[in-house]
Amino acid sequence: MAKQKLSFVCQNCGNVTSRWQGKCEACGEWNTIIEENTAGGIGGGPQRGSLRKGKPVALLPLSGELEEAPRIRAGIAEFDRATGGGIVRGSAILIGGDPGIGKSTLLMQAAAGLSRSGNRVVYVSGEEAVAQVRLRAQRLKAAETDVQLMAETNVEDILATLATDRRPDLVIIDSIQTLWSDLADSAPGTVTQVRSGVQALVRYAKSSGAAVILVGHVTKDGQIAGPRVVEHMVDAVLYFEGEGGHHFRILRTVKNRFGPTDEIGVFEMGDSGLREVANPSELFLGERNAKAPGAAVFAGMEGTRPVLVEIQALVAPTSLGTPRRAVVGWDSARLAMVLAVLEAHCGVRLGQHDVYLNVAGGYRISEPAADLAVAAALVSSLSGMALPSDCVYFGEISLSGAVRPVAHAAQRIKEAEKLGFAQSVLPQAAAEGQKMREGITHEVESLPDLVARVAGSGRRRGQDRAIDYDS
Repeated sequence: MAKQKLSFVCQNCGNVTSRWQGKCEACGEWNTIIEENTAGGIGGGPQRGSLRKGKPVALLPLSGELEEAPRIRAGIAEFDRATGGGIVRGSAILIGGDPGIGKSTLLMQAAAGLSRSGNRVVYVSGEEAVAQVRLRAQRLKAAETDVQLMAETNVEDILATLATDRRPDLVIIDSIQTLWSDLADSAPGTVTQVRSGVQALVRYAKSSGAAVILVGHVTKDGQIAGPRVVEHMVDAVLYFEGEGGHHFRILRTVKNRFGPTDEIGVFEMGDSGLREVANPSELFLGERNAKAPGAAVFAGMEGTRPVLVEIQALVAPTSLGTPRRAVVGWDSARLAMVLAVLEAHCGVRLGQHDVYLNVAGGYRISEPAADLAVAAALVSSLSGMALPSDCVYFGEISLSGAVRPVAHAAQRIKEAEKLGFAQSVLPQAAAEGQKMREGITHEVESLPDLVARVAGSGRRRGQDRAIDYDS
């Protein structure tokens, strides 16, 4: 009897080794290597006796008639926005998120919306029984729709069931970590099983024209669990984000072959499910205290949508040998850079102060255009001077102290005007290239100009507390 061949596969990155070891040499993670049988299945290589002769495939010219990919809309504007205008038929979408964030709730509401539009939707649950899914559907007022339900985890049985009836328009798999295939000899949730199940479902989507949505768990680092190759196999990857202490949720697109890759959809979690938020700026600025120092309104962009959010800073004298720097919702390395530029080029001494920075509402900012708003909030907190309540800030700060222009300046200002903001502080180069209304924009060429403007506005309001300059 031939000896069974074994291999050891990292569950984080999918790297295969011939022996077990505590640390994966490819990704550096500890205790992620599991023993698997490679006699068959995905990653096991071709088996003897199963080789077949290849057949020729027709070659097509690059030029030809173009057809716009047909889409199906769920009727939820924020969901359709995040997917690029609707779900493309024959596409595979991967949605990840923390446990309990509302992934199943969102997909149940989307399935109900698609069913009401006349689409055939199949919901496959691998984590809950049929009765549990029906209870959620009743709470979300989706039980009266024609969504078909299946509680199954075997990939072959799922595909065989889908082939027995009319082709569905959408298939939802919740979740890929519970699937297992007869072709892979390993436990469900392992790299081999996840990769095998996703390959079979993506192949079904491409061959049948039915759209497939896969739900994936996330690791403690916020990444979708399983091999990274899964994200390359699907057409779109979306993350459903949210903080436990806040009632809003954000559906963020990080990959989309049929649309923009930086769109977001904003939802509010309630007793009856998720409610879409048409104007996220009002949500993030709803509880704003305009008279408090250290608060600046940042006009940001998420894809094609401008979003206004409040950035809060607190600068306080430290009692520690090393001042503390705490950041929530922004890049800590970027904060260190802004502090260094303020001290080097503006003479604002922050070396003996603790600095706390927070993006209100649990929102996360990734674009460098928030540098100017962060600097304004820091100077405002240090001086105790509240910034104008009707002013927004955006611009990128360079290491030389210059303020660099950012894209979509006109859209940011238009969103600010719509919400009642009368002033905008922005880079001078950005204002020169846009048609702005006179009297509402204030161009700054360098960071010292901004510091002088904040100090000057404080003196005009009669505040006598001065910024700690070193000049």
